[in-house]
Amino acid sequence: MKLAGRVVCVTGGARGIGAALCRRFVRAGAAAVYVADVAVAEAEALSRELGSSSVAIRCDVAQERDLIDLVARATSDHGRVDLFCSNAGIAVSGGLDAADADWQRAWTVNVMSHVWGVRAVLPQMLARGEGALLHTASAAGLLTSLGAAPYAITKHAVVSLAEWLAITYGAAGIQVACLCPQGVKTEMMSPGVFDKKAARAIQIAGTLLPPESVADAALLALEEKRFLALPHPEVAAQELSRAQDRDRWLAGMQRLWLRL
Repeated sequence: MKLAGRVVCVTGGARGIGAALCRRFVRAGAAAVYVADVAVAEAEALSRELGSSSVAIRCDVAQERDLIDLVARATSDHGRVDLFCSNAGIAVSGGLDAADADWQRAWTVNVMSHVWGVRAVLPQMLARGEGALLHTASAAGLLTSLGAAPYAITKHAVVSLAEWLAITYGAAGIQVACLCPQGVKTEMMSPGVFDKKAARAIQIAGTLLPPESVADAALLALEEKRFLALPHPEVAAQELSRAQDRDRWLAGMQRLWLRL
């Protein structure tokens, strides 16, 4: 999908990867970019920066009603939504000992918000025979995230959902892309977000990229109609190694975990 003239919604759009996506889409000539975020003041500040082609809207992705309202607002303003970016996500560390409330919050924000967003926007796309969905997952969704079971598992679910959508609706004109970065310089990498071992695993996995590089990779995947957007190209090699000899890959990850 080319972004020129398109109407775009980005959840978690006020900061980090979401803000970089919004900026990148505006530069690519999008007709309208809806900066959807629970942090209203930050969304409004970004919208002012981006100018008249941007609209800030409060959206708590843990509430399906907010996602329905986001799609309804953009559709009311412009008659359609061309690209829906399910980008909002949270980091949750811990293993089996993580509190049930943390598991549920990770599931709601990292997975169900994607389901709800697609559920709200897909009917109009199918009716037109055209539309695009961008799902921000993580390299953790292709590999894993040491020390952060709720995060790894929910990101795997996002990748699986995106694949299912591509298979089920690709022939109906729906383009699906899945963004899977490794370490990114965002608030998610701030001290205390992940526990020390999980944060250390991310840091040694590879280069921490700026959000702008991640947004560039997402735009390129959309324009080239590729499913996977991999800002860290080494992730593709790691996923291939994992698939070719899973026991060897698991043994290597076990050794890494013991060294953290």
